[in-house]
Amino acid sequence: MIFEDLPTTPTSEELIDKAFSRAARAGKAKGGLEAQQSMLQTAANIISDNLENVVTAWPDFEYDAHPFYYELADAIVDVDRLRQALSEVMWASRKAREIHEEYQPRLRKTDVDTARKHRKQAFARLADIVEQVDDHLLYINESRNDLRDLPEINPDEPTIVVAGYPNVGKSSFVNDVTNARGETASYPFTTKGIGVGHFERDHIRYQIVDTPGLLDRPPAERNEIESQAVSAVEHLADCMLVMIDPTGNCGYPTGSQLELRDSISAQFEDIPVLTIANKEDRFEDGDLTEDVAADYTMSVETGANVETVLDAAVEAIGYEPELPFDG
Repeated sequence: MIFEDLPTTPTSEELIDKAFSRAARAGKAKGGLEAQQSMLQTAANIISDNLENVVTAWPDFEYDAHPFYYELADAIVDVDRLRQALSEVMWASRKAREIHEEYQPRLRKTDVDTARKHRKQAFARLADIVEQVDDHLLYINESRNDLRDLPEINPDEPTIVVAGYPNVGKSSFVNDVTNARGETASYPFTTKGIGVGHFERDHIRYQIVDTPGLLDRPPAERNEIESQAVSAVEHLADCMLVMIDPTGNCGYPTGSQLELRDSISAQFEDIPVLTIANKEDRFEDGDLTEDVAADYTMSVETGANVETVLDAAVEAIGYEPELPFDG
């Protein structure tokens, strides 16, 4: 996951203390003009290098981040503000080097007292530069904390997304067909954990995702952050299974479930969307009407047709792994 290894971002105060304390130790190891030069070089290098490392630890959102992660990040943090903050921090890194280059010659051909005054002036300017980007450093670290604990989802693996109203059997289905039962993690935009599991077909690993709190109600009822998260899922899904409970035991009328199915189909129009009528072991006459138009029926509880549904999803994806060029 591209955000999990992001380092902690120092505050301006922490960085200044680190730079100047190291500089003081460097100065004690030498004497005269050489001590002042060593102190300035040490402080400037620590500030410049640390600020540059803050920036380079982040992926380039435009080129390095998969669209899924870009939109997911933008649902949680303000990516434009984050990119601006990283830009300002890189400016400060370069500015620290410029201050070093400006003052270092002044410390070579002068007396020790004058050199000390120049070095103190340079220190004051270095501190001022770092303090100017304090708010940016704070926002970068806040963003890091918000993003680094996102669940492990691989956007490059063929992925089935399961949608539908609560209590229709989505989570039970995901747990039943994957080898990672109960593998859930919470996104900041939903109070419920998102289930992620995996299974294999013909030595190909598939990812299956249950998205409670996102795709279990009509688009008009989603807030802005949730809508952004659904847009991220669009980049992730290779097949969508919309699960319906025609018995109504889930607590939602069949008509409402079908309306949600239609809205999902409209939003995910570029990928296969299969309608799955679950709980067939409880069907009674009239439960399944022509209006439901289910592609498949199954019962997670009894296991009836579960593998059939899974095979249909795999076939709908039609994933073919890239083979190495063999010349």
